[in-house]
Amino acid sequence: MKFKKLILPMLLSLPSVSFAQVTNQMVIDNYIHTAHAMYEDSYITAKELQEKIQTFIKNPSPETLQKAKNAWIKARVPYQQTEILRFANPIVDEWEGKVNAWPLDEGFIDYVDTSSYVAETDAGLKNLISENEILYNGELMDLNQVTAETIEKLHEYNDSESNVTTGYHAIEFLLWGQDLHGNASGAGERPYTDYAYGESCTHGHCDHRRNYLKVVTDLLVHDLNWMANQWDPSAQDNYADELKHM
Repeated sequence: MKFKKLILPMLLSLPSVSFAQVTNQMVIDNYIHTAHAMYEDSYITAKELQEKIQTFIKNPSPETLQKAKNAWIKARVPYQQTEILRFANPIVDEWEGKVNAWPLDEGFIDYVDTSSYVAETDAGLKNLISENEILYNGELMDLNQVTAETIEKLHEYNDSESNVTTGYHAIEFLLWGQDLHGNASGAGERPYTDYAYGESCTHGHCDHRRNYLKVVTDLLVHDLNWMANQWDPSAQDNYADELKHM
């Protein structure tokens, strides 16, 4: 990955310097390069996740679903390394909720077992995938063909942080489904047929579910690419450029 390929060799090649020789600019430059590499890795692995999800959507099967799950797990590793950046950089903290909000009200996105599920808010169990429309700012919003703009608007619907519609954890729920194991080991066991075509579809609305999964994954890739560009040390008029001139 880029972090290993760029940052580690760069650190190893640095000349030996005393503490007194380290300047503020050297620290800032290293910080920027490290952050950029981490977000680039996050973007690269998200692109791999996007490819696996596109394959799964085109050809739903146990094998293609498992490959998409594996890609999601792989994509989480570099992203989690970036979490520390949100505590000192307002641009990250303000953006982070789009890609990593948790916990989420699963019933706001798709079906859940209501016997073992309690909605966080009144909007819970709306099930955007099965609904045709939803009231948004006093007007009915069409949900028959969800777009990136739609799920961005509905993210934290009614000012509830649990009404998560975007990011890694929305994708996680769409791939794994609801975890009904409680405190025991195990995870969600969503069948691949939830994305099947025609009469093979289970739990209904497979066309909407396929569309939602594609849109939310494409949006994650877009958002990670935007943040990686903000930390590009070679660019101008981005966050990295702002840090250099503080």
